[in-house]
Amino acid sequence: MSHRISVSKVTMHAPLDRVWEAITKPELVKQWQYGTTLITDWQEGSPIIYRNEWDGNIYEQKGTILEVEPQKQVKFSLFAPRPGLEDLPENYFTMIYALVEANGKTTLTITQDDPREQELQEQVEPDEEEENAILSALRRLVEA
Repeated sequence: MSHRISVSKVTMHAPLDRVWEAITKPELVKQWQYGTTLITDWQEGSPIIYRNEWDGNIYEQKGTILEVEPQKQVKFSLFAPRPGLEDLPENYFTMIYALVEANGKTTLTITQDDPREQELQEQVEPDEEEENAILSALRRLVEA
């Protein structure tokens, strides 16, 4: 079984509380995650759902809030449905959003810990320089 951990980082010229709101408030999440609707109350043990509509189809990623440290980090499990993948505990991955503020900037580190078997073409690590479009959108939102 090959574990896959991917880490994305983005540093923004914005205060911690503004970045925290951008990753936890549904109306702000919608602005940088391509119109995704976030449904959760951010209480440990509560459900979390990311719902998106694409070409008239509804896509949902769902999981459970595992840990919340206000203005520091959130950790949750997530299941991303795809053909042939059953909704079973072993098919969930863990997401951690961690925030650190220093010198008037806030760094968000997103860690995805995925225990599922990976297909070989998925093993390719993205080029560090090639910044994630979603994180660029987040940066634009909080720096505006």
